[in-house]
Parts: sequence; structure tokens; C-alpha cells
Amino acid sequence: MTGHVPGTQREIRRRNLSRVLYAVAGQGPCSRAAVAARLGLTRTAVSTLVEELLRAGLLTEQGPTPPGGGPGRPGTALALPDRGPCGLGAEIGVDHLAVCAVDPRGRVRASTRIVSDGRDSAPEPVLARLRELVDDVAVRAREEGLVPAGLAVAVPGLVARGTTTVVRAPNLGWHGIDLAPALTGAGTAPGNEREGLPLAVDNEANLGAVAELWLDHTRVPRDFVHVSAEIGIGAAVVLDGELLRGTRGFAGELGHVPVHPQGPRCACGGRGCLEQYAGESAVLRAAGLTADGDRAAALTALAERAARGEVRVRSALEDAGTALGIALAGTVSLLDPRAVVLGGALARFAPWLRPALERELAERTAAPEAAVELLVSQLGGEGPLLGAAHAAVRVVLDDPLSYVASRVG
Repeated sequence: MTGHVPGTQREIRRRNLSRVLYAVAGQGPCSRAAVAARLGLTRTAVSTLVEELLRAGLLTEQGPTPPGGGPGRPGTALALPDRGPCGLGAEIGVDHLAVCAVDPRGRVRASTRIVSDGRDSAPEPVLARLRELVDDVAVRAREEGLVPAGLAVAVPGLVARGTTTVVRAPNLGWHGIDLAPALTGAGTAPGNEREGLPLAVDNEANLGAVAELWLDHTRVPRDFVHVSAEIGIGAAVVLDGELLRGTRGFAGELGHVPVHPQGPRCACGGRGCLEQYAGESAVLRAAGLTADGDRAAALTALAERAARGEVRVRSALEDAGTALGIALAGTVSLLDPRAVVLGGALARFAPWLRPALERELAERTAAPEAAVELLVSQLGGEGPLLGAAHAAVRVVLDDPLSYVASRVG
């Protein structure tokens, strides 16, 4: 005899509330009947769930649905609100700090970005400045009628799975740094600092990958390798719509895959890593440009000279594409993804990286007749920050019951 499992009904309700929110998010303004048809639930069940979400402020009504808006008679259009919960995303870059707030509809409502030299700097002042930026964006979000519901931080390094600890960030010079003490209470309303927002910390390539998956899903498949570059090179693997994190959360360290095992020493301690050949500093150096000072100006000059066809610059980018292809070939053969997505600074230089990269993949992968598709990110360098903010707001969409309970408490 099977006994009743405590909490089962609550879990079903939690899941169905979440499904309704995602159905409305995916379809845009739509009727209750359209949601019921999409989810395979009865209209009565959907109406009950919708009423609960309306009371919680997680759905709004926008008047009659437009013609052709779903099965049955025209109904009242449901939509996610432009007020209520928002996600705060933050990014710690080697040369910048950035924060943004995203509302339930996925729109950026407040943001800030500053130049910050984080290379080999102590974490305390960096995190203190980041906290100030988070508080500033949170204040502006509240002025828009939004309530921060969570904070997610993208970092250029390894993050222990399920923790807020940066195990190693070679380009920052950080080892074993827990971000929670410095960021607890950040983004909260004055007087509520002790409560704090839910905090998540993740590798920047992982958050860039989920941004591609969530924000460009009509073009990006559910199985892909995302490669991003700023100062360093990171990667993330998405299989069937889920991040492949690895046992400790360290999957995707493509930048430290050896391309030439006897090559130059890398900041990670290894030799001949991909970053030594395709990282920004390496490419700028090979192109005869300085990597010191204004990084944005250096990258702009690199792109302009490549566009003009300067031989040395084109050669540097071709060599970088070759190194990327060598490093990615094993990953592609092992995992058989449908696509490789180039993000971050790599997206900007894709026209000159692509030929050598595609050549290496075709020559080195196990099944060249089924070549992997090479896509260029449309999010570019904004991917990790947007991924962080969307990850924070999606916590509410995933578990609306807990959000409502926290607000009541």
C-alpha cells in the first residue's frame, strides 16, 4: 500500500505555478485558454493558478486578447508584470565591474559599468566597490517599482559547485575567496541588510552560455559549446538545455587546455595553454599592439586594422583561430554538440578567426562529414552580465511559492 507523501500536493502546485509563468513568458500576452492548451491542463485548473499569481503580483491582465491569440473565445490577456520582482546581475571582470537589474519580462531596467583594474588586486576593495554598484542599481530599480529578489555574480574563475567561493581566478590573482561575507545585504532596502538577498556566484562563461540559451533560443540549439573571451578564455557546455558543470563545478576550463604542451608558462601554472595563443593579450602582442592601458581602444584598433587587411594583424587572428580549433576539436569529438557559439570579444573578431577555426575542426574532429555549426553570439560581451541577472529573476519564475512566502514573512 502506498502512503501519502507529505508535500506532494504543494510540490505539484509549485511546479504548475511555475509552468504557467513560463508559458506566459514564452507566448507573450495570451489568454487563460491558450495557457491551458499549451500546458495540457484544464481551463479550471489554469484559472485557479492564474488567480493565485495575479494576487501575488506575478501576472497582470492587459485587456482583451488580440484576434488569433489562442483557442476559444477571446479572453483577457495575461502578461508578466513590468513591476514586482527583479533580478540583480553583477560581473567582476579583470578590467571592469558591471551591474544590471532585469524585470520579469527580461528587460534591463537599470545598469552601470565602470573601469576597474582587477588584475592581481586584493579582493576586499573590489568587492566593496561592487557592493556600492549593486546598491545603486537596486535603488534605481526600486524607483521603477521593482523589488530585487536575488543577486547573481559572474566571475572569471573557478567557483566551487553549490557555493559562493571563487576557488581560483588566475587573471585576478584570487584563490579561495568567498564572496558572501562582502556581498551579504547588498541590494536590500535600508534596514533590511541582515536579511540579504539570495546570492549565487558562477563562472562568467557558464552565465554567458545560459544567456545564449535563454535569450537567443530560436537560433542557439539546446546542445552547444559556448566559448567566451575577455582577458582570458572560458567555455561552458550545454547538453539538452542544461549546463554540464562537472563533479566540482569546474567543467569548461578551455582557456587552460594545453595547445602546445612545451609552450610558455601560463598564469594557471601550466604550459602552452590556449590563453597563451588566443587570449586577448597574446593576440594584441602578436599583432604588434600593446595590451596595456585602454583595453577598449586596443581592441578597436585591432578590429580596424584587421578590416583594413593588415598582414600582421590578420596573421595574429588566424593563429588564434588555429589554436582555438585545436583546443575545441577534442571537446567537439567527445561531446558531439550541434554548435559552437563564439561569445565575448571572440564574437567581434569572428570574421578573421572563423576560417582557421573551421579548418582545424574539420581536420581534427572524428566525424568531419557532420561538421559542427559555428555561431557568433549576438550578445557579445554583455552575455555574462545578462545571464547573471536572468538567473536571479528566474529563481522567482522557478519557485513562485517561495518568493511569495518571503514577501509575506
